[in-house]
Amino acid sequence: MTEANPTFSEGQKVVYPLQGVGQVNKIMQRVFKGKETTYYEIYLAASDMTVLVPIDKAEELGIRAIVDKKEAQTALKIFQEEQDVVPADWKMRYQMNLDLLKKGSVVDIAQVVKTLYHRSKVKELPIMERRLFDSALKLLIDEISFSLDKPKEEVEQLIFDKLEE
Repeated sequence: MTEANPTFSEGQKVVYPLQGVGQVNKIMQRVFKGKETTYYEIYLAASDMTVLVPIDKAEELGIRAIVDKKEAQTALKIFQEEQDVVPADWKMRYQMNLDLLKKGSVVDIAQVVKTLYHRSKVKELPIMERRLFDSALKLLIDEISFSLDKPKEEVEQLIFDKLEE
């Protein structure tokens, strides 16, 4: 079996769904189970953690490049759209939002933030949903701040301003 060619390059910023924005520090070879495998070494600043991800598993894990400015703006426009009807049962809602986060697109992350933010205005979120909201918000702020090259505080304020409109 031949190794997959790297999709990302050293120094490139990437998004690791549910983990956050990271940077590919290096691309390296390691022997695993008697087979030489190529890995991305990704540093995740938010959790101060370095992970090794086999190149041939990166796509399956949803690792992707940071979105461009246009896609970041599209994600921010989600907040101005009509709110979808969401399940009243928090367990169903939680699973639906978790599945969106796992898909990892910036638009899906924005949708989770929007849904849970508006839900929290109706009724306090259960602790697991609150954590999911906090995690999604952090992911969104990180990615959009990198994409638009703006400070995280400014992006956070922008998001809440749009949510309140």
